[in-house]
Amino acid sequence: MDIARFERKSEFEWQIKPFGRMQVPGVIFASEALLREMDAKVAEQVTNVAMLPGIVGASFAMPDAHWGYGFPIGGVAAFDPDHGGVVSAGGVGFDISCGVRTLHTGLQLKDIESLKTRLADALYHSIPAGLGSTGAIRLDAAKMDAMLRGGARWAVEQGFGEAADLERIEEGGCMRGADPSQVSEQAKKRQHDEMGTLGSGNHYLEVQQVTEVYAADIAAAYGLKPGDVVVSIHCGSRGLGHQIGTEFLRQMVIAAPGYGIELPDRELACAPIHSPLGQNYLGAMRAAINCALANRQILTYLTRQVFARLLPQSRLPLLYDVSHNTCKVETHTVDGQPKKLFVHRKGATRAFGPGHPDLPPALREAGQPVLIGGSMGTASYILAGTRASMQRAFGSACHGSGRAMSRHQALRNWNGRHVVDELAGRGILIRSPSSRGVAEEAPGAYKDVSAVVDSAEHAGLARKVVRLEPIICIKG
Repeated sequence: MDIARFERKSEFEWQIKPFGRMQVPGVIFASEALLREMDAKVAEQVTNVAMLPGIVGASFAMPDAHWGYGFPIGGVAAFDPDHGGVVSAGGVGFDISCGVRTLHTGLQLKDIESLKTRLADALYHSIPAGLGSTGAIRLDAAKMDAMLRGGARWAVEQGFGEAADLERIEEGGCMRGADPSQVSEQAKKRQHDEMGTLGSGNHYLEVQQVTEVYAADIAAAYGLKPGDVVVSIHCGSRGLGHQIGTEFLRQMVIAAPGYGIELPDRELACAPIHSPLGQNYLGAMRAAINCALANRQILTYLTRQVFARLLPQSRLPLLYDVSHNTCKVETHTVDGQPKKLFVHRKGATRAFGPGHPDLPPALREAGQPVLIGGSMGTASYILAGTRASMQRAFGSACHGSGRAMSRHQALRNWNGRHVVDELAGRGILIRSPSSRGVAEEAPGAYKDVSAVVDSAEHAGLARKVVRLEPIICIKG
């Protein structure tokens, strides 16, 4: 990317001053090296988002930002509902509430070393993964609507977990305001037998080891220490979320002129928050958030069963569950006054700072855990939200390493079998139904996650807590 268009505000913050129809500045948080490597389309999309009605503060992009649909992936924008603010399906994304949850195991690497291959095989056979993967759970119409209203709470009530899990999930495991009646029959049909499945793309289940601690006080509050083995699950709302995004984007494109909205890009289709269409989308999107929360809860149950069989001494309490690809109503300070805003995070993680009332009491003083997935075969990180982030980017941070090349380009560069063998040589076991999927997700297809995390920390968005190295990866 040509950085001449930016004004450098600090070593890790770059601004596009408002011009034309921009309502607010565009801001990218990144090192100069990461910014130069970004596709020029990121700056274009950040600029376009800044033109949307009712936007507040700035149009932000996180250090892992790359070209997305309408919004950049890694984009954050907040809208004031009382000043013409809009909700954008493209600002949430297709895989609504895709997110990460991390589980403690109470184990160290020595406890699983002799069972590593058996554990990898057992997880692979118990966790449905891959394009079109289906699970053993079948939901009739009544159960589907109950799941869409109840999220992880519904899953726990069905026996897929413990009440204590809900304390460690955003929104207590259930997104209020979900309206299953706004979810089409086609969307529900697509989810009929996909509960408890990982899906494909960059979704995964990883067994990981804590290899480095950067903030011992916060790590202790999170219950983490060097050598600990944890499990991280990355997935979302599967076919249901994708169908909702597709349908409402189409409706919003058609309806925008009637609302007096001139779209800078058709992919930024949106509707006023207070409009019937805006409210219908919010109801459907919140139902999809609950679908994703229920899905990760069921996957947690399946994972616990595997560990209980092979490692009965293990315990798998939930550390935390975070979502990206959401729009949530949050209170933030604007011009010195608290204001309810609709915060879109697309490929970005909520990162509330210490003392925030929405955090569980046990984690409140440490700040929100921010779970950052690396690419397959590379490190992941756990960060902590900061008070500075609340002021700088509506309490937001990056969500992963971010793609550096398209999946088609990755296929030209790597062979899936070779990637599996190379990682096995490093002691990392990969299990996947798709050699093509492995090639698409090769480590070299992504940005350097360490550089992304360092940029987020230096920009004040989150504090680095621990580094996690992969041991086993189950992917679609």
